[in-house]
Amino acid sequence: MWLLRFIFAAVVILVVVASPFIKRDGGPRLAINVSFPDPGFVGDQSGMWYAFATNGNGKRVQVASSMDFETWDLLDIEALATLSLWETDVNHWAPDVVRRYDGKYVLYYAGEAKEMIGHHCVGAAISEGEDPKGPYNAQPNAFACNLDQGGSIDPSGFLDRDGTRYVVYKIDGNSIGNGGNCNNGIPPLKSTPIMLQEVAEDAVTPVGEPIQILDRDDSDGPLVEAPNLILWDDTYFLFYSSHCFNDVMYDVRYVTSGSITGPYTKMGQLLKTGDYGLISPGGATACICGDRMLFHANCDQGRCLYQTSIEINNGTVSIV
Repeated sequence: MWLLRFIFAAVVILVVVASPFIKRDGGPRLAINVSFPDPGFVGDQSGMWYAFATNGNGKRVQVASSMDFETWDLLDIEALATLSLWETDVNHWAPDVVRRYDGKYVLYYAGEAKEMIGHHCVGAAISEGEDPKGPYNAQPNAFACNLDQGGSIDPSGFLDRDGTRYVVYKIDGNSIGNGGNCNNGIPPLKSTPIMLQEVAEDAVTPVGEPIQILDRDDSDGPLVEAPNLILWDDTYFLFYSSHCFNDVMYDVRYVTSGSITGPYTKMGQLLKTGDYGLISPGGATACICGDRMLFHANCDQGRCLYQTSIEINNGTVSIV
């Protein structure tokens, strides 16, 4: 079984690397001129790309598609077809999608908890077939809640080189803060840890207990959020955003480690307000192939989708 998992992980990487993409200099480009925040994405076996975003435009989970990762089309479909009893019908945030060994896809998302309105749990939904667009049906139980600590949001799946699966997510401590910027600007500031949870081959069953791999410090302002993990060469790169999403200090940062469990070393900002004319870039997801990224930034319509080429050299990420 270990060998099959290793082969699957290798095939996924090869398919992604082989997908059409022309690396262009010049920095980020607007991909969709509508509000499409907190994007995650996945490629299918044909080379098509699908991006998923926080609720908006009449959908719980928005979906867009692209053949070349540059020209994106917003699709008039509802990816999250059914909900679970623990969640409300509104405020579905920060989706991410992974492909399983059996060809089906898993959609991770943050759903508002009926038990604590205004706070979220991480949910998971499984595709009915082998189409990344869905429809997806929610699992009956939440994946992670931590409501006593403010809830859980911003899930992102990761397939390691040896075939082991993980999900990273944020404990939303600032949601029970003492007020101020993103409700966590008045001391004592709450912790907003990024957690790493191993999952079984079904991509939805937790294995063991989650571990903390990052937390905010003074340089991050009120929070860290939007984690996204990739492996390049032998280094793990964890991308995340700091400060508040509605603040011009919102940004994309990253940390690195030689071990998935850390410790991680802070490498600084990758994107910030003023770079390439952007305002409040954040919510980034990088490709496991290490050469492309989606993120959102402020626009007249809200938070629009942007795409960019990236390069990774000697443990450092650059926008190109």
